[in-house]
Amino acid sequence: MNSNSPGRQSKIWMDLDLDAERKQVGFFRLPLAVHDRSGDDAGYNYEPIPFITIRNGDGPGVLLMAGNHGNEYEGQIILMKLVQELQVDDVCGRIIVLPAANAPAVRADRRNSPLDDGNLNRQFPGAPDGGPTAMIAHLIESALLTRVDYAVDLHSGSLSAEYLPCAVVARPPESARIDDALDRLRVFGMPIGMFIEHSTGGDHALIGACRRQGVHHLSTELGGGGSVSREALRIAEHGLRRLLHHVGVLRRPLTAQPPQECRVLRRVPASDYIYADSSERGLFEPLVGLGDEVAAGQTVGLIHFTTTPWREPESVTAKVGGVVLCRRVPARTGRGDCVFVIGRDWTSPLATAVSDR
Repeated sequence: MNSNSPGRQSKIWMDLDLDAERKQVGFFRLPLAVHDRSGDDAGYNYEPIPFITIRNGDGPGVLLMAGNHGNEYEGQIILMKLVQELQVDDVCGRIIVLPAANAPAVRADRRNSPLDDGNLNRQFPGAPDGGPTAMIAHLIESALLTRVDYAVDLHSGSLSAEYLPCAVVARPPESARIDDALDRLRVFGMPIGMFIEHSTGGDHALIGACRRQGVHHLSTELGGGGSVSREALRIAEHGLRRLLHHVGVLRRPLTAQPPQECRVLRRVPASDYIYADSSERGLFEPLVGLGDEVAAGQTVGLIHFTTTPWREPESVTAKVGGVVLCRRVPARTGRGDCVFVIGRDWTSPLATAVSDR
């Protein structure tokens, strides 16, 4: 593969050699004119996608990503700080870093790309001749995942949700790899680890791409709500350093912080999330918070109606019991809006995505 062609048939180009033995910083260049998304004043422009690669001898390869969704901030900060610190001598193998994976979305401060409304985490395996977001997905799967053994994708709750900070692994296709996945959760050392049976995006998410390429995957949910959680940032910074040392790509952990004890949960299926069911939109008053335990049938919130303020509020109840993992941020709420996501203790390799009610 030559240095100007990062992925077979990809129209994205670069000026560096991905396989060089040194620390490099530069840009993948996403051409805008290919799909007439350049605007009236920029017919031949490109969108720069920043990347950093550090390679030093033989060892494992790791892809670090943030900005998969452009307005999820903690991961972007963590990776920018890490790449400024890391030097070639710290590494044994290869680290590739995309701090702003969906660069158009990061630039626009949006979840999805302003070029094609593309959600990068629903575009894999992508296509070299697809839209801008599909081209980025194709680059990641065909040129980056094929060079690594592990991928870490740092997410948070975007503008509409806030998460109980947690690390996330998906159930590996081989049962023999379950213990290894759980070990990565515990080494990362967030207070909550989430073991999911199926990714929301299925085969079109990065998790699906990792499965196709035989790459071990870990992701996070680090707060959200359009802000940056100081505590989640701190815990995840130390966790990422421990994990990179654990898989062998760092010669030393670069942190003395031990992992916290990790409670492993599984997310209940979407049908058991807690939804508002009011035909009229109103203001949602939460009666529980992140990390709280709720019981099936418990009233977890009230919807108040500003158009008829004398009307009694409607109750929102939990369908199943468990731990509140995620909450809706906007107060204005109506039928179909998810107000809470629930997790339950993961106890067995035989656990399925079907809730045991």
